[in-house]
Amino acid sequence: MRDIAVFTGSAHPDLAKEICEHLAVPLMPTRIDRFANDCIEVQLQGNCRERDVFLIQPLVPPTQEHLAELLFMLDAARGASAARITVVLPHYAYARSDKKDAPRISIGGRLVADLLTTAGADRVLAMTLHSPQVHGFFSIPVDHLHALRELAHHFRGYDLSNTVVVSPDLGNAKEAAAFARMLGIEVAAGAKQRFADDKVVISSVIGEVADRDVIVLDDEIAKGSTVFELLARLRERNVRSVRVACTHGLFSNDAVRRLSAEKEIEEIVCTNTVPIPKHKATDKLTVISVAPALAEAMRRIHNGESVSALFA
Repeated sequence: MRDIAVFTGSAHPDLAKEICEHLAVPLMPTRIDRFANDCIEVQLQGNCRERDVFLIQPLVPPTQEHLAELLFMLDAARGASAARITVVLPHYAYARSDKKDAPRISIGGRLVADLLTTAGADRVLAMTLHSPQVHGFFSIPVDHLHALRELAHHFRGYDLSNTVVVSPDLGNAKEAAAFARMLGIEVAAGAKQRFADDKVVISSVIGEVADRDVIVLDDEIAKGSTVFELLARLRERNVRSVRVACTHGLFSNDAVRRLSAEKEIEEIVCTNTVPIPKHKATDKLTVISVAPALAEAMRRIHNGESVSALFA
């Protein structure tokens, strides 16, 4: 593949390297320095002139540091006369800030989208945004992938004859229903209310889950508050077993180990859109790579082919 240049920041270099292996192109080096006054300087150490440049950077903790790196990478690529700059966002953390649900708060998802565009992004390739409306925050083309196909491929290896997919809330029910159709099984959903970042209440589960195996599907797991609350409701309905699946396994505050300690949970499945430190791994954790899907989407963008065909 010619006339393509791929760079990454410090957020998730392992994923960027794997993507480049699938594309059969080198990962260009990036130098990130910090001045004595704590300002960041970024240098793209590869030729960008008249090239199709891809910048791979999930927004993961420290999120603001990695966002600043990405903005400087964009500015550097634009200043180096790149023909087109595509931001590859395996995880867009600010997608959760998608509405004004309290007085005098910012809508971070829209603001950061504007920042990326102003800094020089011509296109965005994202994976499993928190809600569909975030797509509309960008004034540039967005290719929005999801990891349902990769997750479904994993779960097809199990006996699903008595299994139901459960969405923790009604907002994610559409994705859960699509996932259930891929597996040929039924779907249910929790009735959730969120009162704070780590305070949720699920009053009931809508659907038939009693004496069944459950696959809990969510877009991301951070502290795990929603999963623990849903697990309490599932216990009341006497489910047989629980497997937890998500695209973005953030697992803050040792969430993956606390989830693994629950006897009903047989497996926790996530993708590698965000880095999973080795010290967080447990015997119950399975990590699926989305590098092939992202690489194929990048190849199609570069060649002017349909990306939506990936979902056919």
